[in-house]
Amino acid sequence: MNDKRPVNLDLTTIRFPITAIVSITHRASGVLLYAGIAVLLWMLQASLQSEASFSELKEVLANPLAQFIIWVTLAALAYHLVMGVRHMIMDLGYGESLEGGRRGAQLAIVCAVILIVLAGVWVW
Repeated sequence: MNDKRPVNLDLTTIRFPITAIVSITHRASGVLLYAGIAVLLWMLQASLQSEASFSELKEVLANPLAQFIIWVTLAALAYHLVMGVRHMIMDLGYGESLEGGRRGAQLAIVCAVILIVLAGVWVW
């Protein structure tokens, strides 16, 4: 064991490569999706319960906070989907090099941002 090596536990000083950032945020979007699916299932249940609960749900969805929650859930879904497709393409053997990984991550981010903006336009 080498006790002379430097130990840096301050993650704010480490510059992560784009592939690491994409990987970490892919996991975070999965966590957001897990919570968002609970909200979407509650909405589905409320919309199917009765006409009155459907009307109440429509009123709730007119609230900007509710619209924001829906947008965050859709944004997490879009991001997670695009990054999942990126991983499946890499599993096929494309973009496995360092440069290919970087370009694939950049392209995936652009696609995800476009989908997230479109989801925002659709929600609001």
